[in-house]
Amino acid sequence: MRLCRYKFRNQTSVGFFEDDRIIPLSSVAKALTIATKSTTVLPISNSLLPFLPPDGEALAATRKLAEFMQGDECELSDDATLQHDQVELLIPIPRPNKLFLLAGNYAKHIEEGGGIAAERAETFPYVFMKPPTTTLTDPGKPIRIPSVSPDHIDWELELAVIIGREAKGVSEADALNYVAGYTVINDISNRKFKPNPNRKEREKDGFFDWLHGKWHDSFCPCGPCVVTPDEIPDPQKLDMTLSVNGKVHQDASTAQQIFPVAAVIEFISSFVTLEPGDIISTGTAAGVGSSTGTFLKAGDQIEASITGIGTLKSPVIAE
Repeated sequence: MRLCRYKFRNQTSVGFFEDDRIIPLSSVAKALTIATKSTTVLPISNSLLPFLPPDGEALAATRKLAEFMQGDECELSDDATLQHDQVELLIPIPRPNKLFLLAGNYAKHIEEGGGIAAERAETFPYVFMKPPTTTLTDPGKPIRIPSVSPDHIDWELELAVIIGREAKGVSEADALNYVAGYTVINDISNRKFKPNPNRKEREKDGFFDWLHGKWHDSFCPCGPCVVTPDEIPDPQKLDMTLSVNGKVHQDASTAQQIFPVAAVIEFISSFVTLEPGDIISTGTAAGVGSSTGTFLKAGDQIEASITGIGTLKSPVIAE
């Protein structure tokens, strides 16, 4: 299933996401009632979690609607579905407790930045965090170029994992059983941010410059939907492309990850309790703007796509 949150006529709802339309769960439930004289009860929620595996309270009902929608009995009128331009797509998980991201999880991305990639057995995943309430940005909403440091803003297309069940100390072999679904994230980065440029340099300034460059408002577009794990049995076989103004800059595969999704979940859960709704963004591939000195500017249009999930579109504006 591909599920999305959206706003239509000032009401937030959940729908099945298709490339050319959105089908409200309520529309399918109404059609099912007409066809079978049975009633489907769906929760009112501001998150997709109740509808997602492994433990969503409405998972069984949602799967039943998805199966019915594919059958001949499901008759939907034209006004029972919505075109993308009729709605405002929303972040799938609006307020996750934790938003983790990975740095340096693709060898070619490390190398394009002048580094040397280590083998998995010789290292560990570099994990950092972004403030979810101010960086997560709805699909179609703008990335804002910060006025304090506007000239080196970069893109990073990433596969993101949504946790569906509390996880602590899980094994790599069992880790994917804790996944609720997958989505797209664009980990926007400010490559040259230096607070107080006239400061006295300290030993760790470079590290914190890098980290501060991740935290600007709007720097984590997410969406357009969540795909359940049954649709993506192997998250290491997904093609990824990112274009700016129609020009492709990133063209890669999640197969190139140094630490696959399951290994990342094992690592983080070894010392942090993962909670339902937590998001882990698994790093970016080669093709970022800093490798060629190409950076985002107001007026740019970004399209970040992952096979089987969809395309996350983001305009760029000045703050």
